[in-house]
Amino acid sequence: MGLELRCTLRLSRDEFTGTAHLDSSALAFRGSTKLTVPLATVKSADVASGDSGELTVVHAGGSLTLLLGDTATAEKWALKIRSPRSLIDKLGLKADSRTAILGVHDPEFRTQAAARLAAPPLEKLPATPRPGGLDFIFYPADSEVELTKLAALKRHLAPTGAIWVVSLKGKAARVKDVDVMRAGKAAGLVDNKVCGFSATHTALKFVIPLAARR
Repeated sequence: MGLELRCTLRLSRDEFTGTAHLDSSALAFRGSTKLTVPLATVKSADVASGDSGELTVVHAGGSLTLLLGDTATAEKWALKIRSPRSLIDKLGLKADSRTAILGVHDPEFRTQAAARLAAPPLEKLPATPRPGGLDFIFYPADSEVELTKLAALKRHLAPTGAIWVVSLKGKAARVKDVDVMRAGKAAGLVDNKVCGFSATHTALKFVIPLAARR
């Protein structure tokens, strides 16, 4: 997800055409040159006066300017660069969320979850679902076999709970989004959100349909 736009990148006196992509962790450019700037290294993001749409980003490795077309667009990008939403915010976790993290070992996710959650997450599910169910289950799935377990996981959800299925993305993907969605539907779930989980993984959110909630 995030923001994406065809634009021009200016590096010193050189200009390149391509596509800029901005998510909660990095600003990237792909086209006649390639560039990735982690947001953690950004020192400033400023929009030029006038309506040129010039956004200049100063970071630990230097500076760059994106020509985004108009000031409103540039201001939108600048705001997201200065104040990116955390992964945990995008996933919807709150301090009191009853959560299970089943084999998802991403260090940044684990660190943010530990800082946010008041109670440690379950690392494995009990044989009998807990009263009230869970608000979130995070489950890694990169094969058809792993996807068949969604129905069993659903038994542990609260009526308004959600399963986030975390999978490899891009060329490394072993299952396609449509495969994950099909498996969710077969388990009696509906997908309602996608999230860029990390540089290597994506996450799809599944919930119980309103008509099936007790």
